Amino acid sequence: MQQYQFMIPIAVALLLGAMSPGPSFLLVAQTSVEQSRWHGFAVTLGMGCGATVFALLSFLGLYVVLETIPTLYWVLKLLGGGYLCYLAYRFWQSAGQQVSNTETELSRGGLYKAYWRGLLTQLSNPKTAIVLAGIFAAFMPRELPAYSYSLMAVITFLVDILWYSVVVLALSTRQARAVYFRFKKVLGRLAGALMAGIGVKLALLN
Repeated sequence: MQQYQFMIPIAVALLLGAMSPGPSFLLVAQTSVEQSRWHGFAVTLGMGCGATVFALLSFLGLYVVLETIPTLYWVLKLLGGGYLCYLAYRFWQSAGQQVSNTETELSRGGLYKAYWRGLLTQLSNPKTAIVLAGIFAAFMPRELPAYSYSLMAVITFLVDILWYSVVVLALSTRQARAVYFRFKKVLGRLAGALMAGIGVKLALLN
């Protein structure tokens, strides 16, 4: 097992990255308090799958492609920033809607939509692939033991799932939802403004 110890600092670095505030946190938080715990978990699953996709792509050298073809990188940034601005509009729009402080009715379609929102939000930032590649390269030994790439993809998935599940459990409680619905308009529009700022920054800045 000692040959796999290099994965411990990788997991720590991934956890710190997941814990940093950003569009993923805003989406998980807003979904958990406004819809339901299960919708929050569906978004979380989408986040984990998106992070895993980026991890696998980084192994295949996507970060090299993005670094050597600036046009492709900027196109992806514009698309991702545009999607985050669309989410910001949805946040702002829902802030003024009246929703009772009860468990949102669950439906398979609703959970699928939540999953896809999580997946697309995670995939909206192509820089994530570069960051992941940097984390992996910083801690990987020259000679990798068997199944290392598969294990690192699994670790990437689990770290995102575990962290955002904690966020869901904390923010989907009755107390948290009661506070949210009391200040729903203000909090919803604040989340929308923050998401819009992140989207514009992603699309227009390095």
